[in-house]
Amino acid sequence: MPLPGASTYPLAYGERIMSNQQTKFTVTLADLRKNGACIGGYNKVVRAIQGKPFSDDDGERETYIRFPSKDLISIVSILASNGIEDAIWALCCIENAGRDRDIRLFAVWCARQVEHLMTDQRSKDALDVAERHANGLATDGELAAARAAARAAARDAASAAAWDAASATAWDAAWDAAWAAAWDAASATAWDAASAAASAAASAAAWEAASAEQSKMLIDMCEGRAQWQKGV
Repeated sequence: MPLPGASTYPLAYGERIMSNQQTKFTVTLADLRKNGACIGGYNKVVRAIQGKPFSDDDGERETYIRFPSKDLISIVSILASNGIEDAIWALCCIENAGRDRDIRLFAVWCARQVEHLMTDQRSKDALDVAERHANGLATDGELAAARAAARAAARDAASAAAWDAASATAWDAAWDAAWAAAWDAASATAWDAASAAASAAASAAAWEAASAEQSKMLIDMCEGRAQWQKGV
């Protein structure tokens, strides 16, 4: 998991919720380990399952807490215990996450929130194609072409940022590159890149507000209330 630190999201949407929560998306501790969860983030989930606080000693551990459990853990509960970035990372641990319509549309929705900061039209077009493909309205060939274009935009953005790292153009490039990766790969690495770019480019207050909106939408999706789930 990317962030072993304190949760960035309040528990206002529910207290600690584990396998009894009726949500669509769940993982197991084995899933988290298999995908290489960071020690701090994993151990925070374990302590939440146990109903125990995550102590300073826990934060200094260099190994996973031994806790045999095969119970399903809701993504919503990981949001409550660990925060939005770990919750999204865990979401990507779900088998075939990159093929799941809801997860793909959630990724597109997140990218839409910063679309106004994207400077390369290829990144914006890629979002449109990704959304249509998730809804069965674009072919695999169209998606592949959009991915190639988005990757080219990301490479161009990275090159521009390398030459002009202190400029506003470089920050725009970082946003473009990160969000192109986010919708494209639907992987933990891509989400990490998006989060890192957003954290650097936005003020603390703006990033906190964005995280809160993402958290709310993640809960809505997990509980079947997302805007793209209505009428499905």
